[in-house]
Amino acid sequence: MAKVPVKSQREIALMRESGRIVAEALALVGGHVRPGVSTRELDALAEEFIRSQGGIPAFKGYGPDRRNAFPATLCVSIDDVVVHGIPDGRRLEEGEIVSVDVGVKKNGWFGDGAKTFPVGRINEEKARLLKVTEEALEKGIAQARAGNKLHDVSSAVQRHVEAAGYAVVRDLVGHGIGKNLHEDPAVPNFGVPGTGVLLREDMTLAIEPMVNAGTFAVRLDEDGWTVRTADGRPSAHFEHTVAITQGEAEILTRHG
Repeated sequence: MAKVPVKSQREIALMRESGRIVAEALALVGGHVRPGVSTRELDALAEEFIRSQGGIPAFKGYGPDRRNAFPATLCVSIDDVVVHGIPDGRRLEEGEIVSVDVGVKKNGWFGDGAKTFPVGRINEEKARLLKVTEEALEKGIAQARAGNKLHDVSSAVQRHVEAAGYAVVRDLVGHGIGKNLHEDPAVPNFGVPGTGVLLREDMTLAIEPMVNAGTFAVRLDEDGWTVRTADGRPSAHFEHTVAITQGEAEILTRHG
């Protein structure tokens, strides 16, 4: 099992600054989510803000294949797109939901967060999906404390989601974060409580429930990035970067 890095207080302070930019970028973009706005416009808004704060968009140019690196600042995922939607000229439409995922690097340290927004008025099914997914994130974070096991976090997310009749995505997981955007450990949204890595004070994790209204199965588009629900039903995504403490985890990407 890979060794999970523990951060110093100075390093967590640097991550707190990256997390602040993530949180404020999400709040800024969320304030512009409305029918008629293009996903590319949201992306430009976020990039300008991040750079104005001395940050670097963490996703832009990211990826294992340099010939198909992610081309944008934001992942913008509409309705049945789970994650990694690529911003383009498509304009948001009333009744959709849109997940916005943003990563920031500043002073060599990363922050990562996501939120799903309603576009205008949405139906009851989508509203409930958003509520349950955000609650699942809160349930997971409540278990992210020193002395617990990693899958206590995973199990808390899974139990809340499945009790509501939804499914957690199995093929995509949260992750450790710090000097790299993705570090050990992987943080699945399903698991057996009491198993997994022992959580220690000053570990930093990106916890991110991805919740589908229907089946947990997903498929990858031909662009090599966009992940969709296999059944075409909507999906929601919420994420925070947290630092483990002896008590409640510190949310490094909390706005306000």
